[in-house]
Amino acid sequence: NRQTVVSLQVIKKARENLIVAIDKLNAVLASARQGRSIPVNLNITKSNDQSKYVRSMVSNLENSIVMGVIFVVSVLFLFLGLRNALFVGFAIPMSMFISFIILSAIGATVNMMVLFGLVLALGMLVDNGIVVVENIHRFIGQGYSLFEAARYATGEIAMPIITSTFTTLAAFIPLLFWKGIMGEFMKHLPTTLIISLSASLFVALVINPVLASRFIKREGETRRPLWKKTNRILAVMAGLAALCYLTGWTSMGTFVLLMALLVALYQLFLYDLSAWFQGRLIPWLEGSYLKLLHLTLKGKNSIWSLAAVIALLFFSIAFYGLRHGEVQFFPVNEPRFINVFAELPIGSDIESSNEFMLGLEDKIYQVLQPEMPYIESFLTTVGKGVGGENETSVGNTPQKGMVTITFVDYKYRDGLKTSSLMKKLSPALLDRYPGVQIQLVKNQMGPPTGKPVNLELSGKNFPKLLQLVSDVQSYLSGKRVPGLEGLKIDINMNNPELVIHIDRDSARRFGLSTSQIAGTIRTALFGREVSKFKEGEDEYPIVVRLAKEHRGQIASLLNQKISFRSNTGALMQVPISSVTRFQYGTTFGAVNRLKMERVITMWSNIIEGYNANAVNAQLQGLMKQFPMPEGFFYKFTGEQQEQAETSAFLARVMLIALALITMILVLQFNSFVKPLIIMITVILSTIGVFGGLAAFKMDFVVLMTGIGIISLAGVVVNNAIVLVDYTDFLIANTKKRLGLDQDDELSLPDTKDCIQQAGRTRLRPVLLTAITTILGLLPMAVGLNIDFAALLADFNPHIYLGGDNAIFWGPMSWTVIFGLSFTTVLTLVLVPNMYYLSHRLKLAFKARFKKK
Repeated sequence: NRQTVVSLQVIKKARENLIVAIDKLNAVLASARQGRSIPVNLNITKSNDQSKYVRSMVSNLENSIVMGVIFVVSVLFLFLGLRNALFVGFAIPMSMFISFIILSAIGATVNMMVLFGLVLALGMLVDNGIVVVENIHRFIGQGYSLFEAARYATGEIAMPIITSTFTTLAAFIPLLFWKGIMGEFMKHLPTTLIISLSASLFVALVINPVLASRFIKREGETRRPLWKKTNRILAVMAGLAALCYLTGWTSMGTFVLLMALLVALYQLFLYDLSAWFQGRLIPWLEGSYLKLLHLTLKGKNSIWSLAAVIALLFFSIAFYGLRHGEVQFFPVNEPRFINVFAELPIGSDIESSNEFMLGLEDKIYQVLQPEMPYIESFLTTVGKGVGGENETSVGNTPQKGMVTITFVDYKYRDGLKTSSLMKKLSPALLDRYPGVQIQLVKNQMGPPTGKPVNLELSGKNFPKLLQLVSDVQSYLSGKRVPGLEGLKIDINMNNPELVIHIDRDSARRFGLSTSQIAGTIRTALFGREVSKFKEGEDEYPIVVRLAKEHRGQIASLLNQKISFRSNTGALMQVPISSVTRFQYGTTFGAVNRLKMERVITMWSNIIEGYNANAVNAQLQGLMKQFPMPEGFFYKFTGEQQEQAETSAFLARVMLIALALITMILVLQFNSFVKPLIIMITVILSTIGVFGGLAAFKMDFVVLMTGIGIISLAGVVVNNAIVLVDYTDFLIANTKKRLGLDQDDELSLPDTKDCIQQAGRTRLRPVLLTAITTILGLLPMAVGLNIDFAALLADFNPHIYLGGDNAIFWGPMSWTVIFGLSFTTVLTLVLVPNMYYLSHRLKLAFKARFKKK
């Protein structure tokens, strides 16, 4: 902040916990302050503390889980009532508890991937429990005892929910084999989902039936609690809350008060709301749904319905083609900090670099003056210690400088987009200082992926390669591609050097060899060990070297005398300048090889507000027009290569997942037609994805949207499996009731009745599973942040929308929400239609075959 400081960079070791490391560092500082090891008037400021960001992200994810649980349990309460909602909702904490035990056993840590995996699984954890409890209720309504209802109901739908869980897992299992740094980054997500969903299956098939057989109530047994009983409960809770406040346990006291408020609200109107929802709204929904189903199954309407949905698929793709956002590899984040790098010409001393950085700092202050309240700190570093976010500074670099601008947390920015500040800085700093390379780099959200623009040029002839790189750099820079910050190369071609040429004729006359001359110069510059000094058990080398004040002076270096003996044995001394001459020159700093080919990389950042894919597309078009010499090649790598590899991998994963799901369905139904019906719904679920992205003009984020579509494939089959399986069950019972063999076919009217009855019976669980999954993801999608810990402790929830979590996880969340919302309608309407249509075709085929 424009004051001279001593900067100390603290970097944690690999595989160590960042938060624990920072806490220990803070404890050391506090102890030093208390023990007066640090002077009282010494001001210590922590800048760019990454633990704050990690704490914030983890806290927001934890709060998203809490919000998701609240939303899910609220929906369960409306659909199932309080007692049943608690039975089903019990699957959430129990499944998470089992998941944490298994994750701990395999050595996984709680990180943002694990937490988001739990957020994504949140709504799905209750899916199996919903089906089980709802089916137990149906059996109780048919007159079975609680024990028998739990037993028969669970047995009836055990195989369908096992199959539906396996199909969901089949979508995530291929993600475990993701290689490379991106696979290391993302692997905890499928691992967490697989473990938590497997745990929810165990809870649904084992724990939920046990609880239901003991505590569930029959229809009509549930009634409004008496006010007298409620008042006693409220009095006890009020006393408990008061005790907590008196003992200083504020959080628990507030929690008890909130529970008491819910008890009072339940007595006042929530009970009536739930009763109206279950007694009026759901029967109305079932009646309306039956009318719609009857209409779509009438005559040729089933054919027209299928044709309309297929047409809608093509329309959604065309709509997305006409109105779509940008294609991004990773979500575009709002900067938490910006690094402004400046590199002066090689040879610039620290003083001139510092003077330039002072002027650059003044310019940055001038540009950002109106936004100073949202800037936490400025830190300027000159020379040693200049390095990027994932870079370690090595050696002394007096020609380099860096200004780090750190912003306040997202919730304190009052809606300000820090990317707009980066856009303000770009035109004010880039191409304004001749001879100085300026870069503006913001923090990364994911793993390092290389530069946004990375062009590798390779060939065997290195001098020609250097010239080719210079020509390509001039060619592309001359085209002034919008969004390109400035092309740079990964080797310095202007390293200054002093070339000393030996006059071999003069050296020969004196009887000197080239090795003697070179050895004298080397000894003067780097020194030579001539002996050792021993002190006790320790040895120290004795090095002869030219004095420091003379090593930097060319005259002193070249006037140094070479001592040698002539052919006659006489001792002679000849100045180095007598047998040499020197000249100034430049050279490159390194030679890089890739697969035995010499390679030079040309790279650039992208100016904030521009799309990396669009810029690279323009550069690729320009390179196709550039006449490449024979024997030389170019390739776009870096972030573009990582994006291409990720896209190819996700496409393979999608195909493998669909194949695995199909195999499971074929084994379940012993049929190809029914799996085909279900898989068609998976394909048609993309209508919701593309339609939603186009309607809101959202970016297509290759990584997050791709994983979202894969996740969607595993989720959407669940309801279709349960619906088709129950339709088969009703058809089998009808055949038995009519005295038909299992190989006989039901008439169309009887089949239609079975389809309608299955749809009506499964309407509630289908809606519930879809709504709970959507609501579980909604807080993350919209970025709703409520600090429940602060709410309980300080009565301040710090509510705000947006943030880094919403930017990072929003694309995946919206993909699942869009796709699942549309697929729910497909499951309830199109699946019965396709089932009925396939039965009509089967009867027609058999009749035609019998006639022949």
